[in-house]
Amino acid sequence: MAAEEVNPVEALLAEAYEAQARGDGTMTEALFRQACDLAGDDPEPWAALGEFLAGTDRPAEAAGALRRALEFDPTRRAWRLALAQAFSAAGNADAALTEARSMVEARPDDAAARRLLARLLLDAGAPEAALEHAREAAFLDPHALDGAIGLAACLVATGDPLAAAEALEPALRRAHPMDPERARAFTLLGRAWAGLDERGKAADALRAAIDADPEDAEPARLLAELEAGGGDGLSPAYVKALFDRYAERFDRDLTGKLRYAAPRLLRDALARVGPGTGLRVLDAGCGTGLAGVELRPLAAHLAGVDLAPRMVEQARARDLYDDLWAGDLMEAFERTAEAWDLIVAADVLVYLGDLRPVLAAAAQALRPGGRIAATVERLEVGEPFRLNPNRRYAHSEAHLRESAAAAGLALELLEPATPRWEGGKPVQGLLFVGRKA
Repeated sequence: MAAEEVNPVEALLAEAYEAQARGDGTMTEALFRQACDLAGDDPEPWAALGEFLAGTDRPAEAAGALRRALEFDPTRRAWRLALAQAFSAAGNADAALTEARSMVEARPDDAAARRLLARLLLDAGAPEAALEHAREAAFLDPHALDGAIGLAACLVATGDPLAAAEALEPALRRAHPMDPERARAFTLLGRAWAGLDERGKAADALRAAIDADPEDAEPARLLAELEAGGGDGLSPAYVKALFDRYAERFDRDLTGKLRYAAPRLLRDALARVGPGTGLRVLDAGCGTGLAGVELRPLAAHLAGVDLAPRMVEQARARDLYDDLWAGDLMEAFERTAEAWDLIVAADVLVYLGDLRPVLAAAAQALRPGGRIAATVERLEVGEPFRLNPNRRYAHSEAHLRESAAAAGLALELLEPATPRWEGGKPVQGLLFVGRKA
């Protein structure tokens, strides 16, 4: 019986894989290229060469080899995915996006293509579009750790680190201890918790990332920054997440369990200093609009701004406001210079440390003679402000006076108040009204 003829291309590929297993990169590449020379219309050697070149950090050459393989067999989605990744690594973002979009259009249920397209869109500065594909990829392949990572990265970029942490934690619990993506997932989890001012949780996640991959410098750098950091206020992401999640039960808990009285106290105080009616009023940190009920009789135009979009939707349902939007308090003040006769911040400044920047910005947003009325929690000790265990700042009377003076605000009223209860006890606070000259 005649010996079976050996296919020279297959023999060269087998030798190439053996050389690759030995770590002989030079011989591996040479053998792959010899196989390509003999391949004819066989795409396998070109794909193998492309994957090898991608692994040796030569993405432009890898893309050329993978394109050649796909000329012979355009149906191989794994090669198309590798081609898009090679384009991206080579800096050809447009070609990578085109390839990834084409794959998703052809197969909307391809989770890997969705994940890649989400990453490419995020890199291109389109986080909202990226999030759509990342959510779909996570739905299609719910147990993939890299899917949770992609979704979390988009959520962090779109300002929702709490949802990012909620996506990553169960995925990490399910992940195999040897999964190479664990380090990246823990690093991203650390970023998410840091964005929420949960420094202990952030530090734990970053230490887990270091344990998973001691050679990765990023989590160690982030941990050092976290341990050295201070900050004069809770992050906007923390406050937004807190109140977005709390929006549905906010009114019930605040007026029931917490005996929230800040809006009524501020309205009574304003009646004493006599700002009149027919005013342009900004409810700063409007929440669900509880203060709007008290402010509406004073206002010819009542506007409200809050960091949490779900709170704004609750306020809109009251049909009290002439204008409502979701946004940052400082940005709202800066974009409405000399626009308001009255700014009210009921139980809002407790989420800021140093009051000097916010009162200065508020003063700029007031018309001459305009007023700001607000409540804070009172700090009795000598430091100007302190973050309490309940994640709310307390402020000293001296700091409040100094901050108002620096902003050009004359305090017409400064007195003790009980804006709310907590743990069955009244919260010791201060109420003030400052007037711009």
